[in-house]
Amino acid sequence: MDTPGQRANDTATAGVIARPPLLFLGGLLLGYALDRLLPLPFEHPADFSVSLSAGGFLFLLGAAVFVAGIRNLSRAATPIPTNQPTQVLVSTGIHGWTRNPIYLGMFLVYAGIGIAARSPWILLLALPLAITIRYGVVAREEAYLERRFGDAYRDYKARVRRWL
Repeated sequence: MDTPGQRANDTATAGVIARPPLLFLGGLLLGYALDRLLPLPFEHPADFSVSLSAGGFLFLLGAAVFVAGIRNLSRAATPIPTNQPTQVLVSTGIHGWTRNPIYLGMFLVYAGIGIAARSPWILLLALPLAITIRYGVVAREEAYLERRFGDAYRDYKARVRRWL
């Protein structure tokens, strides 16, 4: 995780458009409000217990991926919030499987909530949320990490997929 040439000391940040947890929370709240204000005629083929089970499974899987990503960054002593400079390029553990385990976990939790709540709006808002995270957060973080860590990050990017 902290090999020569991978630690950086400047104070620049990725300059993302918004804190990702707030984007996910905003999507959930907007979806909930739209479900109440503009209900869609959407018949869910599964009964409530199936939706709850499937949503609960995605929620728990997402929480596990999220926690693993947080734990991995914490062990490397690098800040997790996107408004703080990254200190170390973490490329082992769950970060050796996906470059964005925290966001992947958030998407799984988000989808789990949408399925469990049987909310068509929350599920529909997943697409604009994904586009916002991809271009307003991840693309900016990747450009920042490439500037900050250079070839070490480019090698990591070539080895490990962005999502799955």
